Amino acid sequence: MERCDVLVVGGGPAGSSAAFALRDAGLDVVVLDRREFPRDKTCAGWVTPQVAESLALDLADYARGRTLEPLHGFATRRIGDREARVREAEVVSYGIRRFEFDAYLLARTGAKLRLGEPLAALERVGGRWLANGELEARVVLGAGGHFCPVARRLASPDAAPEPIVAAQELEFELTDEQAARCPVDPAVAELYFTEDLRGYGWLFRKGRWLNVGLGRQDRLRLGDHVAAFLRFLRDEGRLPFELPAGLHGHAYLLHGQAPRPLAPAPGALLLGDAAGLAYPRSGEGIRPAVESGLLAARALRALGPGSGEALGRAYERAIEARLGPRRPPARPGLTHWLPGGLTRALAGQLFGSRWFARRVVVARWFTHRREPALQLA
Repeated sequence: MERCDVLVVGGGPAGSSAAFALRDAGLDVVVLDRREFPRDKTCAGWVTPQVAESLALDLADYARGRTLEPLHGFATRRIGDREARVREAEVVSYGIRRFEFDAYLLARTGAKLRLGEPLAALERVGGRWLANGELEARVVLGAGGHFCPVARRLASPDAAPEPIVAAQELEFELTDEQAARCPVDPAVAELYFTEDLRGYGWLFRKGRWLNVGLGRQDRLRLGDHVAAFLRFLRDEGRLPFELPAGLHGHAYLLHGQAPRPLAPAPGALLLGDAAGLAYPRSGEGIRPAVESGLLAARALRALGPGSGEALGRAYERAIEARLGPRRPPARPGLTHWLPGGLTRALAGQLFGSRWFARRVVVARWFTHRREPALQLA
């Protein structure tokens, strides 16, 4: 029987951030993940400077042999309407590849890693958690993404249906010919909001890598919406070559619309996408995942792994103080982005406005520039 203080299930940004923040807390931490790292991860792949600050990342070190594309702005439009292209002098985000980013974060945690090992069983025995029948932990942190096995095993049988965002995405390396023909500016991520405002597509270049995808808070006929979006990009000359492979699907929940509990049992916390913490207006999940990991670690350092329900309450308060209440919005769906009564015609003009793109889409929705970084200490 192996024993530890904290078992982290999932080695992505949420789990690795928690493990990293606990590295000098005097606790034995084990990270369990069903995949070996590095591993592919479906994600558009950009992180804000606040994430780098929260994790005390040495960007110069990270950039050695890895993709780190400075992003200075966004181009926004509703599909079929005019574009607004804004560019800032300072870096507003960094383009990264999750294949590299997640492995880098995990490797520096100092935790014991059990990779390539799925969570096959989890039960509460004598006030502790028993994983896979042979790993005992005082606390378990579920950080395995939307389909996290901890969230699934501890879910209430009466849980309400989840209003997921469904997305399809592909990231691939450009050939020399494709790189020469690609019109996408690496410094500007392109966002394309759907006509019904139920989602958006993106086109984003990171050096020789191109990422394209579309997500909707409506999984019906997602493939048709994606196909129409790709045709639009080709017709507009933004994607002047065939994709080398089909797109990959993934799902996530938006904060404020997710019924998942943050602390589903004494001594168990859910982090990041496992808890449904993606930003409601952009769907971006890396910063909330990182911050949830840091807040879970703060609660553990303050109260200790034997604090049971008190640990869960402290974590819940911290998450709501940072990200806002978890109750559903009065007008659910991505259309709650816009003021009530705003017509679709006006929405098209708004997304094509450089003022709206700079002050709202970029500063508030996609970079949260007004919110200072959550400090690691």
